[in-house]
Amino acid sequence: MDIDLNADLGEGYGPWRMGEDEALLDLLSSANVACGFHAGDPLIMERTVRQALARGVDVGAHVGYPDRQGFGRRAMQIDVGELAAMVTYQLGALAGIARAAGHRMTHMSFHGALGNRAAADAALATPLVQAVAAFDPTLVISSSNSRAIEAAAAGCGLRVATAFLADRAYDDEGLLVPRQLPGAVIHDEAVVLARVRTLLAEGHVVTHSGRHLAMQPRSILVHGDTPGAVALARTLRREIEAAGGRIVPISRQLAP
Repeated sequence: MDIDLNADLGEGYGPWRMGEDEALLDLLSSANVACGFHAGDPLIMERTVRQALARGVDVGAHVGYPDRQGFGRRAMQIDVGELAAMVTYQLGALAGIARAAGHRMTHMSFHGALGNRAAADAALATPLVQAVAAFDPTLVISSSNSRAIEAAAAGCGLRVATAFLADRAYDDEGLLVPRQLPGAVIHDEAVVLARVRTLLAEGHVVTHSGRHLAMQPRSILVHGDTPGAVALARTLRREIEAAGGRIVPISRQLAP
């Protein structure tokens, strides 16, 4: 079994750092890099891309609302056409920095409130995914379970790689439970590891309501801003390899 080990990185701003990106990059096979809207700036993006390149780690654009103060986790009322243009803008920013550094952008993902809304709303997912396809039809969309995003991608001929968010609870439809609800974010590392073991061995995750939800992800994601993310990523890598899996980026898993 090939599994991508992924994290959201580059989420500082100016002199403020978020997480331990360098240590995480030693463990990951791919990284989602903030593109300056919910977090990040040109220098942080460039540094993250160069560090990823040095370690052979794939990079993708982590696209969100223009909401630095809220870290992209607040819903915003923005015209859909404007949001689609913002997606293109952020993709272009990371693709340009990656190209100048001698790296390439292989995938993209939607961050925070934008990602949750697109995952649940086909009317929003379709134009945003179309913006990705218009920018680069070879990009892979890394997404948590979402019929809306998967259907939009199929309509555009884009590939989707399902990502399992190890520290987030799922509802019975496979969508992420809103962060404001109790138990939506799982802080107990033992519980996170148990979920990953169940997923690898049995192919399902226990939902917030206690039901079993079948899932076959290509990627396991760790939030880089979570305290203890490095230790968790190290343990997850060990668990995956102990179960007979290989840590392989989605770009290689889905290569022709």
